[in-house]
Amino acid sequence: METVKIFETKSKESKQGIKKSFPVTGMTCAACASSVESILFHTDGVNKATVNFASNSVLIDYDESISEKKLQRVLREVGYDIIIDVEDPVEVQQEFQRKHYQDIKNRTIWSAILTLPIFILGMFFMEWESGKWISLVLTVPVLFWFGRNFFINAFKQAKYGKANMDTLVALSTGIAFLFSVFNTLFPQFWLSRGMEPHVYYEAATVIITFISLGKLLEEKAKSNTSSAIKKLMGLQPKTLKVIENGEEKEIPISEVQVGQTILVRPGEKIPVDGEVSKGNSYVDESMISGEPVPVQKSKDGKVFAGTVNQKGSFQLTAEKVGGETLLSQIIKMVQEAQGSKAPVQKLVDKIAGIFVPIVLGISIITFIIWMFVGGDNAFSHALLTSVAVLVIACPCALGLATPTAIMVGIGKGAENNILIKDAESLELGHKVNTVVLDKTGTITEGKPLVTDIIWTEKLNDKKKYKQILSAIEAQSEHPLAEAVVNHFKEQNVQPTEITSFESITGMGVEAESENGTKYFVGNHKLMVKNDIQIDAALIKASENLEEQAKTVIFFSNSEQVLAILAIADKIKETSKKAITTLQNKGIEVYMLTGDNNKTASAVAQQVGITHYQGEVMPSDKAAFVEKLQADGKIVAMVGDGINDSHALAEANVSIAMGRGSDIAMDVAKMTLITSDLLSIPKALELSKRTVLGIRQNLFWAFIYNIIGIPIAAGVLYPINGFLLDPMIAGMAMAFSSVSVVANSLRLKNIQLIK
Repeated sequence: METVKIFETKSKESKQGIKKSFPVTGMTCAACASSVESILFHTDGVNKATVNFASNSVLIDYDESISEKKLQRVLREVGYDIIIDVEDPVEVQQEFQRKHYQDIKNRTIWSAILTLPIFILGMFFMEWESGKWISLVLTVPVLFWFGRNFFINAFKQAKYGKANMDTLVALSTGIAFLFSVFNTLFPQFWLSRGMEPHVYYEAATVIITFISLGKLLEEKAKSNTSSAIKKLMGLQPKTLKVIENGEEKEIPISEVQVGQTILVRPGEKIPVDGEVSKGNSYVDESMISGEPVPVQKSKDGKVFAGTVNQKGSFQLTAEKVGGETLLSQIIKMVQEAQGSKAPVQKLVDKIAGIFVPIVLGISIITFIIWMFVGGDNAFSHALLTSVAVLVIACPCALGLATPTAIMVGIGKGAENNILIKDAESLELGHKVNTVVLDKTGTITEGKPLVTDIIWTEKLNDKKKYKQILSAIEAQSEHPLAEAVVNHFKEQNVQPTEITSFESITGMGVEAESENGTKYFVGNHKLMVKNDIQIDAALIKASENLEEQAKTVIFFSNSEQVLAILAIADKIKETSKKAITTLQNKGIEVYMLTGDNNKTASAVAQQVGITHYQGEVMPSDKAAFVEKLQADGKIVAMVGDGINDSHALAEANVSIAMGRGSDIAMDVAKMTLITSDLLSIPKALELSKRTVLGIRQNLFWAFIYNIIGIPIAAGVLYPINGFLLDPMIAGMAMAFSSVSVVANSLRLKNIQLIK
């Protein structure tokens, strides 16, 4: 699962220094991140170190007296590293993560392959002497090669006086292995005392294999954490063309300066924030506003990095570059919002932090007590009981509790067209009492469509005029023209020939047919300018359509308006029902949109939303979510665009539309594949059922320890002479894992709300 946590320490006395972010490698858990930060913070010359485990990076505030090489050397001494002196450190880090994931995958597969025969020998052929030697040989690579990281990480933690899950795994498997090796080499030690020399190789290897599987699942999800940031960064081109002394020159984007003139050709991404100085075009700003219709840009118009130029060409003057651009600010905000959260998997490490020392303490106390009260068999009783305590307290079930429930929950969600990325959203989903919806692409289809065509009365041969209108719009660069062309294509209308075509900026177009008749397509201003007659009925109809927040286009010849067309972003069929369902559950529903207030009001009224805001920028959406959270609300944000990414990252539960942008889907913790809002109530119910399964799993993971540890320690011996054999303790441990998996599988049969 996506493990996200920002660790901060109190800074040293403030000094003027260098602040720089470095990619970090070698961190495998939250405790590792804490160690990296602590080591750096206590290094002379470092004023402050802040580790973001989400992005595997560290922001270091250090004096000029200390070099990057020394910082790197300090971390390398304890098994970590920072990437310096490379052209693209992020790419190097990502390559390291890919190799790390593949390494864990290989270790898990080979551990499972070698563990299977050990398990069979230990459970069904335990009396076969040769089987013990075979198990010994097979166990060595499982523990000390494929499972070596557990021992290495446990040692790292011990150096700082800490203990975690790796500590318990290393101790329980290590002691079980050493005890088994002793019994294999010196069986007479126990036989002479009338006891069977059992071995527990299968317990040790099963622990390593199961926990490795859990680590693999966690690493796979965590490897996707930075993909949203990577794709956002990909919106900015690596090079751009500047105009110097009237000549074009291509330079890296890192070298561009404020005030330089930049050339943007058709289809190119705009590299920096700036102002158009020459030329005009339409620019797709959906990543900023979320609105599907490109915006016309001419002299003095503002443009933003990451947006996409359409068919025209223009020059711009750079105003904001590098980290100052709006795109860079969005990236920064998403990183900060992601890094401010802790997933439910952290609960396991927190529990283990308390659980491990307690178990170790009980094991030691058990050994000491039996050495005093054990009589003639004091040592054998002390050793067996202390080992039994460690074996039965194995955290295998604890490590499986969350991943197994998540795996089944994800599968169940997929069956219902809901993709769930981590346990954080599942933990909070059923608590949601406020849902914030983006408009475009979420409540609506997200693309302009022709909703109405009203022809003037007594008009003959509409087919001919449809062909002419289709031909005119096919040559137009206006973004709404495509909606008209597509509309007529669906009706199998074949465009006729147009002999001349002229675009009139800000109004529309003028064209001429083969017979010399002039036609106009555009707004009301174009009609007035050319003294075109408009029927009263069409004027009234256009006013009604505009009140519905639709864009009205007039189509005329040189004398009169022939038709009006209404274009709008159509509301999805299920949106109103979904919103009503949420409201009936007592959930407040809000709508935010970058569109104008008139359109926002019209859409809100149609779907039954009373709380809405128009003309909202990306940062405003995130601020709105924060305000609701400050009022005690558990907020689910639902969106589909890059402009929603900050708000999605900030929300308690983030839900993306499956037909939306990759960025929104990467940032969001849930994705609705069908983009159907009716999936939201299902997602919240699935959250409730899955988190219940996780809690039940944690219960089963601990109940064996609560009951088994005292029995393993020998509390029943004074009563009935019963001592728990470590073999039975190992079986109890395995059964707890089986219970957890079986309970998780029950989620497959649950019925979500219809």
